[in-house]
Amino acid sequence: MITSQSAVSVFDPDQTRLPAVAYRLDFADHSEEVPVHRHRKGQLIIALHGAVTCTADGDIWIVPPNCGVWIPGGVPHSARATENARLNYLFVEPGAARLPQECCTLAISPMIREMVDRLAHERAGYPADGHAARLARVALDELAEMPRERFNLPVSSHPKIRTMADALTAQPSDRSTLSQWAKRVAMSERSLARLMVRETGLTFGRWRQQLHLVVALRELAGGVPVQTVAAELGYESVNAFITMFKKAMGSTPAHYFGRSK
Repeated sequence: MITSQSAVSVFDPDQTRLPAVAYRLDFADHSEEVPVHRHRKGQLIIALHGAVTCTADGDIWIVPPNCGVWIPGGVPHSARATENARLNYLFVEPGAARLPQECCTLAISPMIREMVDRLAHERAGYPADGHAARLARVALDELAEMPRERFNLPVSSHPKIRTMADALTAQPSDRSTLSQWAKRVAMSERSLARLMVRETGLTFGRWRQQLHLVVALRELAGGVPVQTVAAELGYESVNAFITMFKKAMGSTPAHYFGRSK
């Protein structure tokens, strides 16, 4: 039995002090699971095809089209990619750009996407005064101006919330009410409602909808049909799912993913 190589083992961004280096990763050649790790450099993850889900800072993050997940240096993180995922990583030396100090999703302009892709074809030891270095500088300046998007699922380390997150991530079609969940985790409904807001900043209904959005983006980007995703999330009809998606994303799944190509 052939075991796919871990994506962590193929490239060490901390071997260079250059302000920014990029690396292309095709998960057809590597294990879909990226174990928990950290590095000195910050990391921007851009999905060229397929999707990847990251866990960092107690949240679950999805990398949708036209966006990238930013993970500051030193933050432990892991990832799981779809089989068809192709990613570009941009590793940024601490202090090299005015980027957030916490994990977030950043909008990615077509220009940044192309510049990072161009840098991914450069060696990690490119000359500090050459064309690639100038390209990296412009890319970092542009990246610092990008607005934030909300494509994460707050989870927290609280065992009750973690139990719910693990169960609903494994079976997102579960439509149990807050009262039913309260019985499962041995709490009163009112106490669980307060705990959910305190730990995640969202009500249970909003939090579950955000989980559905994260799962939907991952599955749709991985090539799963809309009808299948709607069924997996427990929606009574495809139209009900499309309505939820359009309300959250501003367009239907077909238009959203068609626009990203």
